[in-house]
Amino acid sequence: MTEPMNLFTVAQHAMSAQLVRMNSAASNLANAGSVTGSESDAYRPMRPVFAQELDQASGLSTVRVDGIYRSDVEAVKRHDPGNPMADADGNVFEAPVDENAEMVEMLESARQYQNMVEALSTAKQLMLETMRMK
Repeated sequence: MTEPMNLFTVAQHAMSAQLVRMNSAASNLANAGSVTGSESDAYRPMRPVFAQELDQASGLSTVRVDGIYRSDVEAVKRHDPGNPMADADGNVFEAPVDENAEMVEMLESARQYQNMVEALSTAKQLMLETMRMK
């Protein structure tokens, strides 16, 4: 039998989810601008999908990573016959990564992670104050 969730378990799940979100955005940024000779080989941005997880014993709800999926966006076709990766028609296919959107995603996930750290710090302070009162 598993133990019921508590604040620390909820925070752990939330922080893990934000870390997956941040790593996905970092991977997308790292592959921005990458080119290949075929559309099927072009990098597609990764997107994490989250799901709610409810603990019946405690009534607490948290998040879990349901999976990480590749986006279905089309690669950007560009005519560049001088590129060694170009196909027979002189085209290369660039990864369809929006660098600005990925930076926003990283900043948002970092902020959410920071919020959970602050929530845990506040909970720790409250527990210490409660122990001092006894």
